[in-house]
Amino acid sequence: MIKSISPSQLREWILDDQELALLDVREEGEFSADGHLLFAVCLPLSRLETGIGELVPRKMVRMVVCDDGRGSAEVAIRRLDEWGYKNISKLEGGTVGWESAGYTLFRGVNVPSKAFGEFVEHHSMTPSIAPEDLKTLLDAEEDVIVLDSRPWAEYQRMNIPTAIDCPGAELVYRFHEIVDRPETTVVVNCAGRTRSIIGAQSLINAGVENPVFALRNGTMGWALAGFELEYRSNRKFPDLTYKSLEQTQDQVKNILKRLKIEETNLDNVKDWCRGLDERTLFLLDVRNPEEYAAGHLPGSINAPGGQLIQATDRWVGVMGARLVLIDDTGVRAGMTASWLSQMGWSSVYVLRGVTEFDGLETAISRPLMPDPPKKVELISAVAASHAIEKGATVIDFATSLEYKSGHIPGALWAVRSRLADSLKAITGDGQLICTCPDGILANYAAADLTELTERSVLLLDGGTASWRASGFALAEGFEKLTTENNDIQYKAYDYDDNVEEHMNEYLSWEIGLVDLLKVDGTARFKHFSN
Repeated sequence: MIKSISPSQLREWILDDQELALLDVREEGEFSADGHLLFAVCLPLSRLETGIGELVPRKMVRMVVCDDGRGSAEVAIRRLDEWGYKNISKLEGGTVGWESAGYTLFRGVNVPSKAFGEFVEHHSMTPSIAPEDLKTLLDAEEDVIVLDSRPWAEYQRMNIPTAIDCPGAELVYRFHEIVDRPETTVVVNCAGRTRSIIGAQSLINAGVENPVFALRNGTMGWALAGFELEYRSNRKFPDLTYKSLEQTQDQVKNILKRLKIEETNLDNVKDWCRGLDERTLFLLDVRNPEEYAAGHLPGSINAPGGQLIQATDRWVGVMGARLVLIDDTGVRAGMTASWLSQMGWSSVYVLRGVTEFDGLETAISRPLMPDPPKKVELISAVAASHAIEKGATVIDFATSLEYKSGHIPGALWAVRSRLADSLKAITGDGQLICTCPDGILANYAAADLTELTERSVLLLDGGTASWRASGFALAEGFEKLTTENNDIQYKAYDYDDNVEEHMNEYLSWEIGLVDLLKVDGTARFKHFSN
């Protein structure tokens, strides 16, 4: 029998000091648009198998699963129970019951991180600069450097003219390699607000002498002001020569001391990995992906520091868990730890010197995933091409944006959790070939499909990537959707129409989060006073 928990009891759990995995199993687009609890982690029922091991690694953790009251939570709980998760409750009435009890729902994704950014700006009074004023400085060729705090792929999509890509955790670490004059004005930007604010405030907290500003509303604000953006730029932070590293390390150590954040050692980490104290442990390597790939601690996950603060719920699914942040010098791990501590994470530790440890891995390991309930026959890309010519139908379980950017010509797009409804749009009696970008999610979807139809079901070996690697063409666009494409949260730039309207909506939403925090009352954000 599935246990239930009332909204009032769940609120008490959120506010106590015990671990809690609070999972919302609706599709991300529904989670975002219809509203969710502040600290709920979105893990859609469609992708439960592929995400649960990483987000919730300890099976006896206290867990609450919620939805909108329409039954997804019950299905998820039954699956979780089969996989060994036993301490699970369902939120009575789901999000509808939560709101009816007088509690607050939040819209959007990565809300705790976004709200924290607004909290930081409000309490630290982080200096900001309007796009118009930055444009004036750039046009006059004043002594100003723009640092884009987003990952490389986002930066290449669009950037402020002259901006250098320097993702959030790299800002303090590489600052003196980029800026060699204390008089230089430094402007930090992202797409919107959060990483601009956190990036600028990181430099200020670390004690840089330069005048530092966050670009108000980031690249969105720049575009809304009518200014041109650059595309596919290649200006990237330089390699480290360790200039001023010792001074930077001392500044970060002072921050950690004031926030009472401890360093730890490898022996402690090994003991914690054994789980002797029954605590959930996340080993988070905050270096950039290239460094992580070159060698990392076994069991650690690459969570680049700037992105970890921007979207903590992408990597960590258990409130109150122990977080160990890993890097080589302590600067990136230390600065990231300082922000997590202020976000309310009470058990945060810094492990540095990873490059000095023995037994580092280069392979990207993933937590074990549950086996599909039924094995489905594989089909190669070449054989699939012949089968399609003979009337086979391809069903693609990629995200809607992945499907839009490239899919097998003629493939139908479906959401796994709505597969029974999607079957109504799939005509004919030929073979059904399931795919997704890497084939992993499609494996589970194919097993589901065998229970819903008498038609022959096959799995494309290696997913759509194997189709592309075999030299076959891909189609683009929303060609054949079998359900509403609200599976994920679209960014403003993901829309084909009314982009400026979506930008303004997003920025207004982000700015309004501070007031909602006060109404909700469950956040434990802290202000670091310089």
